[in-house]
Amino acid sequence: MEPVYLEEKTFEREDFTQEAPAKGEYEFCSFLACDLSETDLADIKFLECEFVDCNLSLAKLNKTAFRDVRFKDCKMLGLRFEDCNPFGLEFGFENCHLNHSSFHRAKIRKTVFKNSQLQEVDFTECDLTESVFDNCDLSRAAFDGTILEKADFRTSFNYSIDPQLNRIKKARFSLPGVVGLLGGYDIVID
Repeated sequence: MEPVYLEEKTFEREDFTQEAPAKGEYEFCSFLACDLSETDLADIKFLECEFVDCNLSLAKLNKTAFRDVRFKDCKMLGLRFEDCNPFGLEFGFENCHLNHSSFHRAKIRKTVFKNSQLQEVDFTECDLTESVFDNCDLSRAAFDGTILEKADFRTSFNYSIDPQLNRIKKARFSLPGVVGLLGGYDIVID
């Protein structure tokens, strides 16, 4: 089947669980309240698109391109963003549930995660330089060999980041949250 090119199209309340979106490029498109859970999104390019109130849980992202894509109010459990096409990979998340997802080794500098659930997310060896974690729950999120230089964690909580295993130069933390940097030292803080 010939790849499609769609521009400025809105998909509303579509159920893609039975038939995935056609392979090709989607530019300036909006996906509103769509079900893409467990959908194969391999080799699809999303350019300057938005996903609002969608379910993308367990979608397959093999070579999927997300370039300047916004996710808002989306359920995105168990996604493997390291499988995405790394070229131009850029997205932002607001009010999203990304629990159990993985960004292993992804280079996603300046990414904004706002009011999102990031429980048990794998950020191992990820480049998150200058990323912002605004009011995010990072309980049991994995940071190991992660580049967090100039990242902002001031309003986020439940993180545990070992400064000896991660690059955190000029990263920003709030005073109560700084306890998340000391967990590996077996000390008591009152």
